[in-house]
Amino acid sequence: MIPLPEPAATPWRDPAAFWPGVLEATAALDPPFGVLAVDALAWNAHDLLRRAAGTPIRLASKSLRVREAIESVLALPGWHGVLAYSLREALWLAATVDDVVLGYPTVDRGAIAALAADEEAARRITLMVDSVAHLDLVDAVVPPGARPQLRVALELDMSIDLPVLGHLGVRRSPLTDSAAAIALGREVVRRRGFRLVGLMGYEAQVAGVVDRYGANRAYERVVAAVKRRSIAETTERRALAVAGLRRIAELEFVNGGGTGSIESTSADASVTELTAGSGLLGGHLFDRYRAFRPAPAAAFVLSVVRTPARGVATLEGGGWIASGPVGGDRRPLPVWPPGLAYQPREQAGEVQTPLSGADLRVGDRVVLRHTKSGEPAERLAEYALVRDGTVQGTTATYRGEGRTFT
Repeated sequence: MIPLPEPAATPWRDPAAFWPGVLEATAALDPPFGVLAVDALAWNAHDLLRRAAGTPIRLASKSLRVREAIESVLALPGWHGVLAYSLREALWLAATVDDVVLGYPTVDRGAIAALAADEEAARRITLMVDSVAHLDLVDAVVPPGARPQLRVALELDMSIDLPVLGHLGVRRSPLTDSAAAIALGREVVRRRGFRLVGLMGYEAQVAGVVDRYGANRAYERVVAAVKRRSIAETTERRALAVAGLRRIAELEFVNGGGTGSIESTSADASVTELTAGSGLLGGHLFDRYRAFRPAPAAAFVLSVVRTPARGVATLEGGGWIASGPVGGDRRPLPVWPPGLAYQPREQAGEVQTPLSGADLRVGDRVVLRHTKSGEPAERLAEYALVRDGTVQGTTATYRGEGRTFT
């Protein structure tokens, strides 16, 4: 377990001292390696609780992919349970976490069979469904009479459609209104072998859209207006669905939001818990939000392996790209030395990444920050834990524990 008391100091607010300190602390390590600044992680975990203003937070595991860090955050009062991204991952985590909600539907027949064969896992894990087809698939794998009752939550689609702008949000669920959610809820309640326990709705067009664009204030005003419209519309949609579902089942939870929408989602009276994950590691995408600014808790370090031209230094690797619309904001951000920039025609590469803007030599090291989520953990076996200017051990990623979930 990683102790996470709230830190008194915030050294990361001075990058000119913080990043050289990280490099000095990790001088004995050979790149590529990841760094987890423990005090920054602790600050983010406590800051998210402050923003939640008393609403419990469920941890989105895909954004960390480090089991020890997940369990350490969950030890803090106010954090509870995991939102997993794979049923096989949920089964693995449920050995030590007693409340795991699967954030996405699954059609993994082997994992469904494993869940149905384990009464304790079935008690701890909640499946996510958004259609009768998901229920039918579970029944086809293991009939109701041959399994324990399985916990089920519904996902309500929280995207919106606007004139000119069109569809905003993510296409996650066909349950686009309260009537559709209630109809599926009735089917879950009617069928043997399932128990309806929750509802989830993720308003990506609020939580996942940056709202600070520097000099482009006109665009910022458009984003702010769209977010206000979305919050009003999705709050009403969710409240209607919750009210209808509570008439047919005893819901244990109503989950909503993400790191970027903690304040607005917690203000929704129908929501009983929030979700956050990316804000714990503080990827650079969150530098462009107005309401909050996470600490850069995670970073990775690469080596300069060649200098092909004057003013150009090439890193070994570096193409650790985030999910989402293809664009410059999905790339890792070089943060130290300052002033580094990608080559426009080459960008971040799988094997090499040329950068310009600093006088670097072969063997020098460059610190980069990931964009938003668990990208580094998919490529690293462990993070070095840095606190008080020293490496105080390591913590394994999922990959380091031999786990490669989708």
